[in-house]
Amino acid sequence: MRKTGIFFGLLLVWIVSATYGQKITIDRNKPERLEWFGDLGFGMFIHWSIDVQLGAIISHNVAVASKDYQDQYFNELPKSFNPKDFDPEEWAKLAKLAGMKYMVFTAKHHNGFCMWDTKTSSFNIMNSGYGKDILKEVIEAFRKQGIAIGLYFSPDDYFVMYKQGYPPSRESDESESTRNTELWEINKKQLRELLTDYGKIDILFIDEKSDWANPLVANFAWDLDPDLVITRGGMETPEQHLPNEPFDGPWEACYTIGSHWQYVAEEKYKNAGTLINLLIETRAKGGNLLLNVGPDAHGIIPERQESRLREIGLWYMANHDAIDHIKPWKITNENGIWFTSGKDENTVYAFVNSPYWKWMEEKAFFIRSLKGTSKTKVSVLGQNDLMMEYFVQRSPKPILSVVEDGIFFNVVKAQRLNKTWSNPLVIKLENVEYRDEWKK
Repeated sequence: MRKTGIFFGLLLVWIVSATYGQKITIDRNKPERLEWFGDLGFGMFIHWSIDVQLGAIISHNVAVASKDYQDQYFNELPKSFNPKDFDPEEWAKLAKLAGMKYMVFTAKHHNGFCMWDTKTSSFNIMNSGYGKDILKEVIEAFRKQGIAIGLYFSPDDYFVMYKQGYPPSRESDESESTRNTELWEINKKQLRELLTDYGKIDILFIDEKSDWANPLVANFAWDLDPDLVITRGGMETPEQHLPNEPFDGPWEACYTIGSHWQYVAEEKYKNAGTLINLLIETRAKGGNLLLNVGPDAHGIIPERQESRLREIGLWYMANHDAIDHIKPWKITNENGIWFTSGKDENTVYAFVNSPYWKWMEEKAFFIRSLKGTSKTKVSVLGQNDLMMEYFVQRSPKPILSVVEDGIFFNVVKAQRLNKTWSNPLVIKLENVEYRDEWKK
């Protein structure tokens, strides 16, 4: 009997571990919708909630906080939230300028504050100093710019736990939709509002502590709209890092411009070159880049975040063909040169990163993984091959040589997008194939 008891005890542990300790994935994303999503390539993540007024880490600052802190947070903080300089049309124009094709806005973060006119909770934007439906204004502004609409939704809800008398946390049983019946009923009503009251929602990002509970939320959302693309909860969504190797299928990398998701006053920002290279590597590995901005308490995207997006937009204007509607190539890179491919697979874009490459300077490149023919063509995206500014006697047209061991070309840096420009050039190679034997 004792051995039998031990056996069934171990079996129970295994079952519980298999059920609760592992990531259970579910994917009802339609293939045609995933292809649509993959073509978008680049999106704007927007983290914004009432605690931005204090420069706090979004939501997490109230977790395991004292009762007095919770009382102030949930009862007083909404009253002073009144972003008088909030202009979602400016956000949307900036996103479009940067080359972003979709957005994901924090409709509800873990704190439970609803940025829309919900009937499920008093802890919402209508009971704030602003008193208007921010989510509606954001959606309308981005739709006007032709940008696909995505919503971030957290099933974890500190306000519900606070009202129930539990310490706000993402670690306890009461924080999980599968164990807290009242929480799950509220979440269902909120998802129904979000996915039915604001027109077509294209993308849903489910941010829940317990990965195993995501299918509950994802299935409910897909039942409401089978055409919905669910990113987190339906595909890999690494934060602040890229995979060493591409994932199978579509995926999305989530990055901040600085180090915080929500705005904080003291912030160290990545430079635009770093962000451009993140976009390149993500696309070369078959993913989308969801780059976060954090508007301040007044509703303004900070100048240094804005300047990064504008510089990305300058690079994107010249090189969008290599980022939009592309596929990953047979290999991601060769000796620091990253690749994407056109849908026809006979066109390859090579991202050449040479930070000390001066204007008018000529450089030579040799790519061993490609083979060409007499029909192979080479050009530089965004660059006119006919003449150079101030040096009309000099041709910037690339010189191509197709040899047995690969493709050799010389390129003049004729682009002068700004005087300190050091971001990658993109070489377009047409009528090429993958050379299987290149590593031998």
